[in-house]
Amino acid sequence: MSVLKPKGADFVERRTAAQEAKAALLEKMKAKQNDPAAEARRAERAAVVAAREERQAKKRAEAEAKAREAAARKAEKEAERLAAEEAAKAEKNRPMAQMVADEAARKAARDAKYAARKARKR
Repeated sequence: MSVLKPKGADFVERRTAAQEAKAALLEKMKAKQNDPAAEARRAERAAVVAAREERQAKKRAEAEAKAREAAARKAEKEAERLAAEEAAKAEKNRPMAQMVADEAARKAARDAKYAARKARKR
């Protein structure tokens, strides 16, 4: 039966023809869906998708590992920089610290002499 009807077809005939065409398409799709070759193609696609997801998960894990390593290197460099700054600061302040230590030693010696003089007077 032809899908196209003559120009004079009435509404009921056109509706019946449309229903028959839809039913034919549905049967055709069901036949394709139940086809073993189609099932094999779906299984193959599912395997490809699973492999792709596995590769993507592996890439994400590698990227996270690289990010952690980069963060560790950055923290290590920052610690080295801070240590170098502290060393430079200590080196810069060394003469001042030496002067303070010398002044404290002189004061201690002066206090000892004063205490000795007081002790002799009594």
